[in-house]
Order: sequence, then C-alpha cells, then structure tokens
Amino acid sequence: MKLIIKLLCGIIVGILLGMVAPDLIIRGLITAKVFISQLIKFTIPLLILFYVTSGIANLPRNSGKLLGKTVGLAYLSTLGAGLFAFTVAENLFPALLSGAGDMPEVKTVLAPFIELKIPPLMNIMTALTIAFMFGLGISSTGADQLKRMSDQGRDIIELFLNKVIIPALPFYIAGVFADMTVKGTVFATLHTFSLVLLAVIAMHWFWLAVQFITAGAVMQQSPLTLLRTMMPAYLTAIGTMSSAATIPVTLQQTKRNGVSNTIANFVVPLCANIHMSGSVISIASVAVAVIIMTGAGAVPSLIEALPFIAMLGVTMVAAPGAPGGAVMASVGLLGSMLGFTEEMIALQIVLHLAQDSFGTACNVTGDGVIALMIDKLSDKQEEEQEDLVPVEDAI
Repeated sequence: MKLIIKLLCGIIVGILLGMVAPDLIIRGLITAKVFISQLIKFTIPLLILFYVTSGIANLPRNSGKLLGKTVGLAYLSTLGAGLFAFTVAENLFPALLSGAGDMPEVKTVLAPFIELKIPPLMNIMTALTIAFMFGLGISSTGADQLKRMSDQGRDIIELFLNKVIIPALPFYIAGVFADMTVKGTVFATLHTFSLVLLAVIAMHWFWLAVQFITAGAVMQQSPLTLLRTMMPAYLTAIGTMSSAATIPVTLQQTKRNGVSNTIANFVVPLCANIHMSGSVISIASVAVAVIIMTGAGAVPSLIEALPFIAMLGVTMVAAPGAPGGAVMASVGLLGSMLGFTEEMIALQIVLHLAQDSFGTACNVTGDGVIALMIDKLSDKQEEEQEDLVPVEDAI
C-alpha cells in the first residue's frame, strides 16, 4: 500500500510541476524518467533469465505425474484467464472508454538534458529460451553449481528491484506525468483510470466465480462454502501484495477446504509461483485500455493477441514476490509483441500497480481451487489403482 501511495504522489507531483514549474525542472524530471526507463529495459531480460531458470530448476524432481498435473492445470487457468480478460476488454473497453483516445493537440515537447543509452544484454525471446533450456537441463541433471548460480542471480535481481527500480518508480511516474502535463494530454488520460480499475476487479471476481463453481461441481460441494473458506487468504493478499508472503494463510485455508496435507503442501507453494490468473487478467485488460487511452492504433484481435497471452503465462513463472513483479516481467513482451512505447509502458505500470493487490488476491484464492482439483484427481487415480487387483490376489 505504501508503494501505491508513493505512485499516487508521483502522479500528483508530476502534474503540479508540469503546470507551474519552469522548463528547467521539468527537463530534469524527464531526464530522470529516461534514465530509469533505460534501467528497466536493461533489467527485464536478466529478470526473466534468472527468475524463470531458477523457478524451473527448483521444481520438485521426483513428483512425476503430480507435478505435470499441477503445472498443466495452473497454466491452463492462467491462459484461460488471459483469453477471457482480453476478450472482455476488447469488446467492452471501446464503448466504456469512448473518446479516451481523442487526445488534444500536443502543446509543448521538452527534451531531456541527456539521453543515456543502456542496451540490454539480450532480447526477451533469447532470455526466455535460455531460461527454459538451462532450467529444464538443471532440473534433469541436478547441476548444483548452475542451480546455485541461477538462485544467486535471482536474489541479486530481486535486490536490485527492491532497492533501485521499485523505489525509483515514483520519480519515473512523476517524470511521465509532468511530460504529459506539458504536452496537454494528461487530463484526457486520467479520467478513464477509475473505469478501467473497476472493470479489472470485476473480471477478477467473475473468474474466481468460474473457478469455484467448477470446483464445487467436481467436488460436489457448495461453491460459496469453498470460496468463503478461502477469503482469509484473499484479504491477506490484498495487504501483502505478494503470493509468496500469503502462502501460510493460503495453505491453512486450503487444508480447511478438505485438501489432504500432502497435496496442499505440494500444490500451494508451487502455485504461488506459477499460477498467475489474476495478474494476467490485469495485464491483458489494462494493455487493451492503454492502447485505447493513448490512441495508439487498433486493438489487436484475439487471434493476433494469442501469442502475447500465451507467452505472458509463461513469463509469469516465478515472477518476483515483490509488489509489481508481474508487470515488470511483462514489460518486455508489451514492447516487443504489442509495440508499446515508453509512455504506454508507464501507464501500464501505474494502472497495474493501482490494483496489484486485487490481482494477487485473485491468484492465491485460485490456488485453493487448483489444490482441490489436484486432490480430487489424485483420489480418483488411487481408486482406479485399487480396482486393478492382481489375479493371484483375487484368487
């Protein structure tokens, strides 16, 4: 919540400075914005490389079918959530945000004092390919040194995010909004924020309803009872804004829904890293809103956006536990696959972080559904094995 308050302060300070401050100060803010933007773009491939490598390498090696079922079900839920959100946003937002893309004529354009270029070491797809290659290789061969290196690299990137990038975001946002104020486009953008945020939270709850109604039908239990049991995890996640930090509560409430200790202890910590349905709903729908708000061309069709949504689900694997980790991991895909500009990425970050706690809450509450489904599948498999009695035992 402190981060959200800081970002809101960044928006307010940026607008006020853009209205009354001399060009010298505004150019200083714009210079800071450009430098922080370069740092973000440089960090994203490294974030994907180390986090995805470490996340895959740390998956349990001897879990067999249980691991495959959990990962498969979590990815299907994340992918389905992304497709649902994009479809709703594609059809709802053009009418909801009617006129948002009709920006007024730009008044003034101020340049930064200096544009420092920090080229990334690799592009997003290269980082993702290397991460999968080494992650699967480490998991298969048990290469301890490489695993340790990927874990240490992940820890360093997380430290850099927590100590540099995240604290710098308010200054980045202030620079963006000061620039937009000078250009005369800021108020045409801001009035649509509340509508987008409410729509995104409504999508979270609709997706949770679909998940729990499905689980209730499979388990032959009341969906409302199952959901009510998971509500402490939902409320905790709103406060922590972190799936990892909410694991103890998620685990406790999942067991209270009747999931066995073995399944819950395996599925919940794993899904805290790989099941990101709420985050993907937020990113996919906000991306559509940003395209409309900035008048950056036509919104892609669902077929055109499918590769982006599919890759987004993969990129969410082991997204940082820090607030904002999901959107930071998605920045590279937004730029490379949807053609987002620096201003569009800034709006994406602001809109996402404003509701990040609700996206995280949707993630962890859905983890309870995944655990219920896996527990049911495991019980069914055990029953089938018991039915296959050897002939000599039957005799």
